[in-house]
Amino acid sequence: MNKVNLLEFDLKGLTEYFQSIGEKPFRAKQVLRWLHHFGAEDFEQMTDLAKDLRAKLEEAAEIRPPRLVAEQASADGTRKFLLEVGPGNRVETVFIPEESRGTLCVSTQVGCALECRFCSTGRQGFNRNLTVAEIIGQLWWANKALGRDPKGERIISNVVLMGMGEPLLNFDHTVTAISLMLDDHAYGLSRRRVTVSTSGIVPAMDRLGEQMPVALAVSLHASNDALRDEIMPINRKYPLAELMAACRRYLEVAPRDFITFEYVMLDGVNDQPRHARELIELTRDVPCKFNLIPFNPFPDSGYRRSSPEAVRRFARLLMDAGIITTTRKTRGDDIDAACGQLAGKVEDRTRRTLRRMEHTA
Repeated sequence: MNKVNLLEFDLKGLTEYFQSIGEKPFRAKQVLRWLHHFGAEDFEQMTDLAKDLRAKLEEAAEIRPPRLVAEQASADGTRKFLLEVGPGNRVETVFIPEESRGTLCVSTQVGCALECRFCSTGRQGFNRNLTVAEIIGQLWWANKALGRDPKGERIISNVVLMGMGEPLLNFDHTVTAISLMLDDHAYGLSRRRVTVSTSGIVPAMDRLGEQMPVALAVSLHASNDALRDEIMPINRKYPLAELMAACRRYLEVAPRDFITFEYVMLDGVNDQPRHARELIELTRDVPCKFNLIPFNPFPDSGYRRSSPEAVRRFARLLMDAGIITTTRKTRGDDIDAACGQLAGKVEDRTRRTLRRMEHTA
């Protein structure tokens, strides 16, 4: 008999599961708390459950997170966890400590189907969507590894779904995982402290706003359609005018009153003053802040990092126009844990690497 993995369920799903096996619905809250608040690894740890219920769960269910393969620590305190999600497939999740918060960067897919030109994850190809257990399992593992601070508070205060993959192309599993992140019986994070990053899947942005409005970051990276078409092929399906309209709609329900635009700075490609001026015009009706990201090189990328002076000039133009602008400090690049560097290991169903090799041969 295939056992049911209880890490696949949010509170609603777990309640339905307990009803299906003839148990009272309130058991779901008890078990959810054991699974996520305490990080229980087996049912015997759930001491406030009757012995016969624990025996029933042992027979029919399991607690099966992805397997932790390796952990690396950066000189700056960043930690990277490598998790196995089936034969030949591994994903990475990264913890970034900061003075006022601890942020976990979570993956949602094995690889990525979007093939943004400047991202090493996209270069690896794509295999499949992660399950709920594989997404929330990253937070489950990281909490166990990091423990709590001297006050007994969890080290992880924020979660960003910015790791491998496009979260909104794995919509249902991503939303269920977010439901667990927000649930007081699980991780108890506020909507403002959970951020979904998207390359601009417009219909799914609307669905997210309807079902699970959390903070939103949009991977923008270009100031006009021609350039974005070139470096982010998804723009050909959802061009900038449609994307900006979706951002305005999302702001009507968002827990924050701005959209964060992520912008990787590519030398001579998107970092000129004219690009900054185009961005100012593009986002005129979208309350926003910009996060400028130094490009993190990888082999054969074909791009270079913008100079510090170019980044400062670009940021100054945006700020002079009244747009809050920050420049992200590169973290964890000594363990390939920085933005755009997560690659894991992907059994590529798209044959993307092979096609690239054939094209360049």
